[in-house]
Amino acid sequence: MSVSRSQGAPSHAASAPPVERPSTARATTTSAASQPRRSRSRLPRPRRILGTTGTYVAAIVLGVFSAFPFVWMVLTGLKPNPEIFTATPVFIPSEITHLRFVEVLTGDFTLYLRNSLIVTTSVVVLTVAVSASAGWVLARFAIPMRRYLLILILSAQMFPFVVLLIPLFIVMRELGLIGTYPGLIIAYLSFSTPLVVWILRGFFKSIPVDLEEAAMVDGASRAGAFRRIVLPLSLPGIAATSVYAFIFAWNEFLFALSFNRNSPEMHTLPVALQQFIGREGTDWGMIMAASVIFTVPVLVFFLFLHRRMTEGMVIGATKG
Repeated sequence: MSVSRSQGAPSHAASAPPVERPSTARATTTSAASQPRRSRSRLPRPRRILGTTGTYVAAIVLGVFSAFPFVWMVLTGLKPNPEIFTATPVFIPSEITHLRFVEVLTGDFTLYLRNSLIVTTSVVVLTVAVSASAGWVLARFAIPMRRYLLILILSAQMFPFVVLLIPLFIVMRELGLIGTYPGLIIAYLSFSTPLVVWILRGFFKSIPVDLEEAAMVDGASRAGAFRRIVLPLSLPGIAATSVYAFIFAWNEFLFALSFNRNSPEMHTLPVALQQFIGREGTDWGMIMAASVIFTVPVLVFFLFLHRRMTEGMVIGATKG
């Protein structure tokens, strides 16, 4: 009997079902782990509401701060003269006058607007075309002394406009380009192109070379791969540099005044705004009305390209 008991004891121990303590421990662990999740999901909710509210409030404040100068220009252009020159600013005009805007749009200001559009559009198109080609070559080809060439290109931004004004004026005078569109466009290209080349080169380097090689394997030429593969992927960078070139050419005053001083019909908008400032006084109402017309093309151009610029920022933020 004792033997049978001794033999049965091990068999009973071996055949005994596993104790359910681990499952209880798992349940306890699961319930314990679920509690922090619930608490974490409940606790941050007020914080998220506060964070969202703070974000919207900051966005509204920033939007009002950014739009206020333009709104003030519009309101000042609509005010009568006595309400412009007051010690206490008048935000809402008591009488709205449209004569200033009518005079700006019907006078010689339309000629100056056309000159600015022609010069600025030409500068943007040529800057992007030349800079995209040069930036792609510098990013893909092993050119001798490429590093020194990049430093030389970027060093053009080190010189202020005043230093290069007289040399460029002499060159354009010898070429007979003073008082013409090409003279002003070439002068602007000498300042806008170097920085755009540098920016687009960095953008092209971020695009994998394998994409171009795959296109060339499929039968495309090197230029065809650049036109069909690289350029579409570079549209965000091209949009950003186009905005830079547009704002630079649109706001430039010194070269436009010096090159076209004896040709009033070739004046651009920044130079045209100067005619409202005289010895007897400054016509602030006309300046504000003309400044509204001066600002609208920049806003339209930026709104036209802001989607591409946003895509470029998103791509840069999520890359990697």
